[in-house]
Amino acid sequence: MDSKELIKKVRKIEIKTRGLSKHIFAGEYHSAFKGRGMSFSEVREYQFGDDVRNIDWNVTARFNKPYIKVFEEERELTVMLLIDVSGSKNFGTKQRFKDELITEVSAVIAFSAIQNNDKIGVIFFSDRIEKFIPPKKGKKHILHIIRELIDLKPESLETNVSEALRYLTSAIKKRSTAFIISDFMDSNFEKAMQIAAYKHDVIALQIYDERERKLPPLGFVKLKDAETGKEIWVNTSNRKVRQKYEKDRANFDNKLKTTFAKSGVDYTELRTDGDYVKALLGLFKKR
Repeated sequence: MDSKELIKKVRKIEIKTRGLSKHIFAGEYHSAFKGRGMSFSEVREYQFGDDVRNIDWNVTARFNKPYIKVFEEERELTVMLLIDVSGSKNFGTKQRFKDELITEVSAVIAFSAIQNNDKIGVIFFSDRIEKFIPPKKGKKHILHIIRELIDLKPESLETNVSEALRYLTSAIKKRSTAFIISDFMDSNFEKAMQIAAYKHDVIALQIYDERERKLPPLGFVKLKDAETGKEIWVNTSNRKVRQKYEKDRANFDNKLKTTFAKSGVDYTELRTDGDYVKALLGLFKKR
């Protein structure tokens, strides 16, 4: 992609997602994701009902009347986006491809974060760490992230969710709010998810297309695995074939939900032809 086309795409994403984050998400984001703790603000005279554990004994002794310490929430957060850039992102049958949805959702979260004075960083992953952008603030930083979302060319097409979670756990020392945005076409990442969720506030956003869950009756169709390149012919007119496909996918989704539940991870599903605004607001309100 040439530089002019890239700048045009970045600008288009910025206009759409910045407006959404400003007018829709800012309040919900702020209330859904709390600061990392409490910091000392000031002292004031003790009032009836105050917690006696907060009495400042040094100031109390000096003025011969009880004073308490007042604390306030440390608002600033570190927000991390763990973004799946494997081959399966290049799929979509109706409104948009998965990678387009991932770009928009990531940009909305990023703009919501900086409007709340939070730092935002990104881990792009396939079956390896493709790129790490350390957490920073500011519009220039967000535009850099959007450029990478649009233009990054991964070295691998396969997926390893565990690798991304392990990198998060080792690279980000302080507790963060981490959004992992993926179709989760992987397995055996429950242990890594539990370890990451113990240290960080992890939220899973599952990206999917309806054709991944339900095949239309179109006769013989050649299906290709975008990550492995393997191709098979499938008779989609056969009802039993369609039923088995749907059952296998339902089992996959149920196992995924169980993994998130066991790990204490909040999650929501984002469909390529669906309303991701409604889905994200629903997630924020539940927290």
